[in-house]
Amino acid sequence: MSSSPESNLTAFAGFQRIASGPRAKVIAQVRKQCARSGQAQPFVFDDSTGERLDIDLREDAPAPAAAPDEPSTRGVGRPKLGVVAREVTLLPRHWEWLARQPGGASVALRRLIDEARHVHADRDAQRAAREATYRFMTVMAGDLSGFEEAARALFAGDRARFDEHISTWPEDVQAHLHKLATAAWSAAA
Repeated sequence: MSSSPESNLTAFAGFQRIASGPRAKVIAQVRKQCARSGQAQPFVFDDSTGERLDIDLREDAPAPAAAPDEPSTRGVGRPKLGVVAREVTLLPRHWEWLARQPGGASVALRRLIDEARHVHADRDAQRAAREATYRFMTVMAGDLSGFEEAARALFAGDRARFDEHISTWPEDVQAHLHKLATAAWSAAA
């Protein structure tokens, strides 16, 4: 995965957090840290996804471009509106119902998707927070005592048990896990 140029990042040297904030600021701090210490490149994580990123720390490295979500093949649709044609498999009764809807199948599907996104926004944010927390936790704490139990507690939505199992982990790792998991507990509380 890649992150956008606007995303917030967090960098760790071992279990110590050395930088956190906007992408450009973190990269500058990591460059400075590496130049000073001469140690191995720290781990850099995207705060929105929990993914570990490979960052080019050379001063002359080109600025990262946002990765395209889809291949840039031109197809059917309205390019100015960002419409992308894809295949959807439905049963005949679904196609019949869609055909009876005002505006046709595309309008009805877009409306249904928008409604579902609105209704399930909290649940989707909770799931994304758990997944981001788990990604970070796997890289930074996968070998630490209580990892498996903490992961089970995270996905079960049991904050107290999660906190108990990570309580012996390094302070900066715990703090970042709590930051990433904030939305994972909000709907469960």
